[in-house]
Amino acid sequence: MTNVLFILYVADQARSKEFYQQVLSITPSLDVPGMTEFDLGGNCKLGLMPEKGIAKILGPSVPDPAGGNGIPRCELYLQVDDPQKYCDRALACGARLVSPLTLRGWGDNAAYLADHDGHIIAFAKKQ
Repeated sequence: MTNVLFILYVADQARSKEFYQQVLSITPSLDVPGMTEFDLGGNCKLGLMPEKGIAKILGPSVPDPAGGNGIPRCELYLQVDDPQKYCDRALACGARLVSPLTLRGWGDNAAYLADHDGHIIAFAKKQ
């Protein structure tokens, strides 16, 4: 595997683009109707796709992703140099704190938040 693209289904692509641009402090490498991508480094990207667009692609064989909006459907676990800084930026951009920055049993200091669509974001640093 040479490239990895994680795609979050979002209710409002523009709102989610602005949120992740501010929180991650990076500009999208791609921003077109139907897809926004952020380079996270190491051949890894975060994509934002409107729920309506993916529902058309997936068709009726699976539930409409919009039906799960607000329910945690994934976790984006990001190891960063300063988790509190990222946590503070996310809160300022409208994220909801789920669990504060705490030393976890696996050795990371991690905070958990929910974005506008209910996706869980963790900002962590190895201790």
